[in-house]
Amino acid sequence: MRQILFLLIFIPIVSLSQKQEGFSGKLVYTISICDSSLAKYMPPKQMVIYTNDTLLRIENETDQLGKQVIIKHMALNKSYLLLDLPVGSYAVQTDHNVEKQDSFPYTFKKRWGKREICGLKAKRLKVTHSVFPEPLEFLYIKKYNNKYINTLENFPGLPVRYYIATVDGIYRYELTSIELNKPEKDLFGIPSNYKRVTFDQFMDALFKMQEQPEGPQEK
Repeated sequence: MRQILFLLIFIPIVSLSQKQEGFSGKLVYTISICDSSLAKYMPPKQMVIYTNDTLLRIENETDQLGKQVIIKHMALNKSYLLLDLPVGSYAVQTDHNVEKQDSFPYTFKKRWGKREICGLKAKRLKVTHSVFPEPLEFLYIKKYNNKYINTLENFPGLPVRYYIATVDGIYRYELTSIELNKPEKDLFGIPSNYKRVTFDQFMDALFKMQEQPEGPQEK
């Protein structure tokens, strides 16, 4: 249950502070746990992002809930979290116009020099966070907006190497593939077999399922 709540809540409002080039295509990030002692229990996973610069599709794989997909309309600032669970398939609506605050915000300073990722020249940031043991180096592409990542506020470009603090530890996200193209429109649709619900309706459905009595016991 905690994992569902985290995914729904941890989608901050994106600040568009400067005019940047639009991006249309596919981004693939490799996600790995920073704690080397946990690496053998938590092998690397991928996050795949498709966008046409208006619509966004983010695919993640979790051990607890399997594949999860976020479909977001960036202009309207609304999204659906698609969950395929044993009790049914749900499209849980999230309204990002309700302001959300990060209790432990990031702070950053720009650094000199560049590094290359996927053939792109990435700029450097020195980033601090209350749970980081020491500042970490983030990398970003200045010409693309940060809105496609959907988890970092006020960064000066598209992050291509960054870190996210969770209850399980600190995860490193690094861009491993980038494709410039026009994704198929169907990628941004909600399948007809998914029930569209609000977050409260989804939680009510889960509680009702848990409250249902088990079948008759054999004597």
